[in-house]
Amino acid sequence: MQERRVAVVVEDDEDIRGLLEAVLSQSGFVVHSTALGNDGVELVKRNAPDLVTLDLGLPDIDGFEVARRIRHSSDAHIVMLTARTDEIDTILGLETGADDFLTKPFSPRELRARVEAIMRRRERNKVPGDTPARLGAPAAPADEEPPSGQPSPSNAQPESTTALGLNGLVLDSAAYCIEAEGVEIAVTPTEFTLLQAILVGGRTVRTKTSLVRRLREEDADAGTFVSEADERSVEVHIGNLRRKLADNAKAPRWIETVRGVGYRAARPRHAAHGA
Repeated sequence: MQERRVAVVVEDDEDIRGLLEAVLSQSGFVVHSTALGNDGVELVKRNAPDLVTLDLGLPDIDGFEVARRIRHSSDAHIVMLTARTDEIDTILGLETGADDFLTKPFSPRELRARVEAIMRRRERNKVPGDTPARLGAPAAPADEEPPSGQPSPSNAQPESTTALGLNGLVLDSAAYCIEAEGVEIAVTPTEFTLLQAILVGGRTVRTKTSLVRRLREEDADAGTFVSEADERSVEVHIGNLRRKLADNAKAPRWIETVRGVGYRAARPRHAAHGA
């Protein structure tokens, strides 16, 4: 039996809130909704949702602050809704903990497709016995794993069946944990997925397009449309990861940029001097 899906809707426009409630209910969610940011934070704490849709312009506190507070207690996938198209809003939203942006007006079909992609990723990677705060840990896609019995092509060699390690960084998908030099680093589910994809790929470059499709749970060569805004969101997420990890883009220990193409795992330190 499929586990119960829970969503929290934070939206002050009554018509849009009703639309969100209807679409999410039809998609199998138990929906809790409010018009106020402070109430939204409390609903998230009480109900441990999988998904939060969050309006930017709220009557009490703005969506950026709501996202920031939610991230203190929840790994729910946050989709920000905004009528604004300024790039700075997207950047600020992602930096405060949002995973996706959806611009108003949007179609119910677009929302439903986005939500289903989110839930496929979360539900596929749940580990039995996880608590709600640990849900959403992404696992390596099957098409990126090395053949059975063969050494991993990645320089980020698995340290166990669930962990990847590189230059003092350890990503454990079963524990949904990232540690740098023994210190646990708090990241969003989207940031976790992107870092894992890069570490699994090793020195193989992951293009921004392929990373967008990885977040959508699509094949890298699916041929689906990827917009500049989608690619820009990947850039912002990677920038947030680097900041949290204190990874210098000019002398990276973990995430290396291949200008104009994408990202790959940095060389292991023991190999860098002999290259």
